[in-house]
Amino acid sequence: MLVRKVLPLMICPMASSTHPLSFRRAGFTLIELLVVIAIIAVLAGLLFPAASGALNSAKKTTAKNQAIQIATAITAYESEYGRLPSATGSNFDSAMVTMLCTTNDLSNNPRGIVFLEATSWKTGKGGTNSQGYADPFNANSIYSIALDTNYANSLTVPSQSQGGNIGSTNISKHIGVWTIFTNSGKQTLIDSWE
Repeated sequence: MLVRKVLPLMICPMASSTHPLSFRRAGFTLIELLVVIAIIAVLAGLLFPAASGALNSAKKTTAKNQAIQIATAITAYESEYGRLPSATGSNFDSAMVTMLCTTNDLSNNPRGIVFLEATSWKTGKGGTNSQGYADPFNANSIYSIALDTNYANSLTVPSQSQGGNIGSTNISKHIGVWTIFTNSGKQTLIDSWE
């Protein structure tokens, strides 16, 4: 036979009391909420420079790839027609976009070959607009080009010193494409030849 012992119920004297400390509502106080918001703000403040640096690094990589693609498209044009394209200035302007990115310029590209695939300009991606082929940093920042049309195999192009200053130098190439990115007063040269 099994005998069960019944324990008497223990009654907590505070449980039945109407004392204000006997029961606490679950939730946050205003001070706790403000502390959590302050911690989140500090963490976001620490994360912002890192995220900004990563975005700028991605834009620089995109700009470098685009500069190389433009130089490759100009080389392909030269291989196809036996001459460098006739540039109207020192930028990859709208005339160059029409010549290399579309089939609409039958006087300069009579075979209608698309040498460079380009999309409309978007922030962080670059592309074409009414002014020409813009870099990923700014819609008004059009890629610069230098073409050695007399085939001396020498171009005067910008160069960046160890201190960050932009100067000029000669390179032994006949196509150069570049853009200069300015961030917080510091200039960075992004080119197709290095």
